[in-house]
Amino acid sequence: MVRQINVGIIGTGWCGGIRAEASARHPLVNELHLCEIRPDRLAEVAKSTNAASATTDWQEILKNDAIDAFMISATPEHLHYPMARDCLSRGKHVFLEKPISIELHEADELVALARRNGVKFTIGYSQRFNPKYAYVHKCATDGTIGRPVSALVSRHIGRGLGKKITGRSRLSPAAMESTHDLDFMFWCLLPAKPIRVYSQNNYGAMREMSGGVDIPDTQYIMVTMDSGVSIMVGGGWSLPPAYPNFSSTWIELIGTEGALIIDDTHRDTQLSTVKNGIVHPMSTMPGEYVEHTFAGAMAPETDHFIEACALDRPVLVTPEQARQVMEVYVAADISAERNEPVSLPLAA
Repeated sequence: MVRQINVGIIGTGWCGGIRAEASARHPLVNELHLCEIRPDRLAEVAKSTNAASATTDWQEILKNDAIDAFMISATPEHLHYPMARDCLSRGKHVFLEKPISIELHEADELVALARRNGVKFTIGYSQRFNPKYAYVHKCATDGTIGRPVSALVSRHIGRGLGKKITGRSRLSPAAMESTHDLDFMFWCLLPAKPIRVYSQNNYGAMREMSGGVDIPDTQYIMVTMDSGVSIMVGGGWSLPPAYPNFSSTWIELIGTEGALIIDDTHRDTQLSTVKNGIVHPMSTMPGEYVEHTFAGAMAPETDHFIEACALDRPVLVTPEQARQVMEVYVAADISAERNEPVSLPLAA
């Protein structure tokens, strides 16, 4: 017998709002409960999703024993650990937006809590649910391009969004942008593991926009896998506002029997109006609703978590995998600071 579940969402901003809308539409969700510190936004989302309850206090929503699963989409990012810890401690399934935590020992505690309590725990690496990325994974694992030899991923977003992200957190481009691509490539290359990291930061517009604060425009990371494969990931958040609208990504995967090139730069849809000039709709990483359908990866990712909880299916992104990604981007930040390669695993 199929059992519906009750879902609680902590944080209903951009990403949390998408999670709430997707949950409200899913037939396996019985009740939706919301938490958001901005009363006006909370009222807006509660009305559009017909939420069963709404509160501005995340400690209050945790007291609702009827909730089976929580999705944590709150910012700033240092809130992720205490919120996830308290939800997992109460025996609740948890979906947590990246990053899994700020410190590695916090990630270890969350992984152990989920395992001990026998609950689902997954991290929001939404690009695994992007069809283009799923195709890369297929070609990397089914022999289409032979044995993978090297990989390149370049991801850049506009400086408007970059300023918003860096305004709430001092986390690096590796932690906030390239983390998606590190997760994705490690998934494609399983069971290989990263053994060495080298990274460099580059400074320019973001330092000037922040009044001299050392915020990198871009960060480039080279990861060596124990299989011999090299991964180069470049990420940044300083592109000028004209293009792209939000996110531009390019992937090259080279194998012994072929090569795969993926253009995810969102140049395929262009809207030009007298009022707003040229914009590129449907170019965000989270995606957006377009009338009756959803353009992007976040709604399918949300559906996946709901079904994993209600139907007792495994989650696609395990917390152990998210912890590994975190260790690599922490190593990348150490490498950029020291200007030297860093070997893995990191010392405890």
